[in-house]
Amino acid sequence: MIDFFGGDAIVNLRDHLLPGLWPLLVAFAASVALVPVAIRVARRTGLMAEPGGHHSHTKPTPLLGGLAMYVGFALAVLIFAPHNQAMTGVLVVSGLAAVLLIADDRWPVSPGIKLALQVLVALVAVGVFGFVITFFGVPGLGGRPQIVELGWFAIPISLFWLLGMQNTVNFLDGVDGLAAGVVFIVALTLLLAAASTKQPEVVQVSGALAGAAAGFLLFNFYPARIFMGDSGSHFLGTALAVISILGVAKVAVAFALAVPILALALPIGDTAWAILRRGRGRQSVARPDTEHLHHRLQAFGLDARQTCYVFYAATALLGALGLTVFGHGRILAVVLVTSAALASTVIADMLQRSGWRVPAPFLRRLLAEPGTR
Repeated sequence: MIDFFGGDAIVNLRDHLLPGLWPLLVAFAASVALVPVAIRVARRTGLMAEPGGHHSHTKPTPLLGGLAMYVGFALAVLIFAPHNQAMTGVLVVSGLAAVLLIADDRWPVSPGIKLALQVLVALVAVGVFGFVITFFGVPGLGGRPQIVELGWFAIPISLFWLLGMQNTVNFLDGVDGLAAGVVFIVALTLLLAAASTKQPEVVQVSGALAGAAAGFLLFNFYPARIFMGDSGSHFLGTALAVISILGVAKVAVAFALAVPILALALPIGDTAWAILRRGRGRQSVARPDTEHLHHRLQAFGLDARQTCYVFYAATALLGALGLTVFGHGRILAVVLVTSAALASTVIADMLQRSGWRVPAPFLRRLLAEPGTR
């Protein structure tokens, strides 16, 4: 496998990563241009998130960010990606999620209806466009992966994956900038993995998804001027699901599906625990609460920005770990340094806010007295 920070870095970047750069930039620009339009439309049509309940915001906030992201994403895919059944499927399935779940933003629907809409999106992806996980790889003797065919289990596993990704991103969308930032990092991870296996189509759609999420993040980072709503979270979750299936379907790399799973390990684990927690309490799985990991981090003392930094760092670290499957060892070292910098920023902010000081008076000698140079 190639490492983009190796001796042939320039050639590798040109041949394998550049196809994803232009869709990323176009989707980013389109998203930046469309989000202000979505804000105005949401205010005129009443698609607003009202404060109260399990929501932490204090004023009505527009909810049409998901539709703006999808249009930016679709525009980049239509311009740069080849026009074939797979790309049509990516656009139709993710667009269906974006449009159908507007209903839950406009008229909050029952958990049963919401689940039915999620199942419909998954069924269209599997039954109409063939987004099916037909095999997975495990390490074999001599370093060669052994392919395990799923057979009849392929369809239920694929449906479970699509439903799981929709709910994972939906549950993650509880702090300003959290879901969009995490999806941006995961999309870049998928782009790198696809570039390693010479899949330009997956590189292009991954770049488009990363660009759409990044453009929206400019308006959604704390304090948010617009929310993505259920429409946006389901669009992002569905897009991640079908792009990862599209990438895995064309390679026989051991643990290839581990790349998106590892990158999303934190929100996936939080989603699984939420399902178990609500099941034990005989509550609806779709019932919102304030017991998610990002809520607990805020209860611990982190603010919205710091909570995002923790998730961003964890996502980047775990995604880089997954990329080592494709030979990107140096990326892990770069991400470790970046994550350490983010962690130190969060810790320093918390210490400054708490007023805590290290009890070491002798260290003052190293500092100038106030008012001196």
